[in-house]
Amino acid sequence: MSSDNNKLRWDIESIFAGGSESTDFAEFRRALTVDLEKAEKTIGDLPQKLNEKSKSQWTAFFLLMQHIMERIDHASGFTSCLVSQDVADEKAQIIETEIFNLYSIWETIMTGVEEFAIGISDADWNDLLTHEKLVGTVFFWNELRDNASRKMEPKLEKLASQLAVDGYHGWNRLYSKIAGDLKAEFEEDGKKEMLSMGQLANKFSSADRNVRHQAFEKLEGTWDTVSPLAAMALNSQAGFRLSLYKGREWDSALHEPLLLGRLKEESLEAMWNAVARGGKQMLRYIEAKKKLLKIDDFRWYDQLAPVGNVSLSYSYDEAGDFVVKHLGSFSKEIGDFARMAIDKRWIEAEDRPGKRAGGFCTGLDLKKESRIFMTFSGGYDEMMTLAHELGHAYHSYVLKGHDYFSRHYPMNLAETASTFNELLVTDAALNSIDGKEEKLALLDQKIQQGFIMFCNIRARFIFDSNFYKERKKGTVPRERLSELMCEAQKTAFGDILSADGLHPLFWASKLHFFETEMPFYNFPYTFGFLFAGGIYDLAKKEGPAFADKYRALLADTGSMTTDDVAAKHIGVDLSRETFWNDAVDRVTADIEPFVKLAEELAVK
Repeated sequence: MSSDNNKLRWDIESIFAGGSESTDFAEFRRALTVDLEKAEKTIGDLPQKLNEKSKSQWTAFFLLMQHIMERIDHASGFTSCLVSQDVADEKAQIIETEIFNLYSIWETIMTGVEEFAIGISDADWNDLLTHEKLVGTVFFWNELRDNASRKMEPKLEKLASQLAVDGYHGWNRLYSKIAGDLKAEFEEDGKKEMLSMGQLANKFSSADRNVRHQAFEKLEGTWDTVSPLAAMALNSQAGFRLSLYKGREWDSALHEPLLLGRLKEESLEAMWNAVARGGKQMLRYIEAKKKLLKIDDFRWYDQLAPVGNVSLSYSYDEAGDFVVKHLGSFSKEIGDFARMAIDKRWIEAEDRPGKRAGGFCTGLDLKKESRIFMTFSGGYDEMMTLAHELGHAYHSYVLKGHDYFSRHYPMNLAETASTFNELLVTDAALNSIDGKEEKLALLDQKIQQGFIMFCNIRARFIFDSNFYKERKKGTVPRERLSELMCEAQKTAFGDILSADGLHPLFWASKLHFFETEMPFYNFPYTFGFLFAGGIYDLAKKEGPAFADKYRALLADTGSMTTDDVAAKHIGVDLSRETFWNDAVDRVTADIEPFVKLAEELAVK
């Protein structure tokens, strides 16, 4: 392997040498299993009343459970690296299931902690949390106790957690396996090759509409062959959730995602109201884009179609240097961190077969490090992915000195640093070029992100909302799932998509609908995009002096509600539409210069 290729591959040998065959990793998991078994026995012997002796025992147990979960998370992060870098690594897939089992045992034990928490008085509970070793995680423990009061009796919660491993989460693993195995023959420039679904989706950003159209037809056709299985998985997962919610007396399917997001429903409603208004304004942008693309109708596969000079390309070194330079212009710490992550090979960027599609950042908690997964092929998009994922890694870096239970933040806040990085780098790219064709291309990329958030992501939320309403009444047939998806797309996109340009099987092809760790895996993206935009606006007004305030905001994301973080650090009430309207207006403000530039170039 050449040294050039080597620097595009991440270093995970320093975590556990040997990959999925690592003896150190096997011993690590074995020790975890032993400690979980001990914890399972210990909790049964702990007193359910609080006195000086039991206070000490429970404090030690709380700390033990935190340390065990930190190790599970560490193992999970490493396993994510293994299964992503090589989809054929069956041993890694088995280990992934093993980690799920460990987490399930941990959850079961924590149900016993919840039983204890709601069984003692408020005074005793508050007294317990005054211990110096628990002070840093008070928010976590109070949240646990509050959520426990809204669940079923502990015995049923334990059973549900155990059944979820091979039932609920099993459907997710089955879907991932089906999706990973799918391939379709694709012809381009006279060459035929077998492409994965992720590779086909990447073709949607081609400048050639025939390529985009072929990719869409192949993707739809391939997913249609397994749509009965996808429908079975989606219905089964939703059925599990709804049965659980019924047992907990949770009326709304949004109850769990709002709890996970530490977000008020009023705040989510305020955001979507503003987004609906912003989505309508995107029609002008798309009409201008249609003229540039010389098309009369706009279809699903045209959403990522590039315009302007699309020849912007970078080597991996050039992309890294550009990102580091412009992140550093705002905060030296962020720039230095990005440089360190690249130089220490925290990033898997090589463009090679056998990798999973997409990109992510995962934490390796015991090392206080992160690893970034992506595929870099030289495009502007990949440079933005690099900036985005480095934002996630920086967020974890800010929190590395905190107790484990105060390091983990909700997904809607998880997009803050990543989107902030993207905005910094996008504006830097726009300011670094003079050519009108290049500016048009970058403006398109910038507005396109808002377009996806306002229309594409909103369609997913509408689909989820309507699907769960129908699923309460019984299994939803696959034909109806496609109808619901088309209805959602018509509502979210309005007159933008042509009547025959929808994506009926998007419910099957989008893995986010099948994620068991985060129901309604959609609104956090739009939330994070707009929230980060508001923070970025403050950063532009205050300059580098804002860097310390920004860091303080990120540091609080693991120990406050989302609404409280916003109130404390940027002084806004998220349940009011004012903040969201302003955030939407910042996105749509780029439409006018895009349209003018498009008209200028069209005249030429």
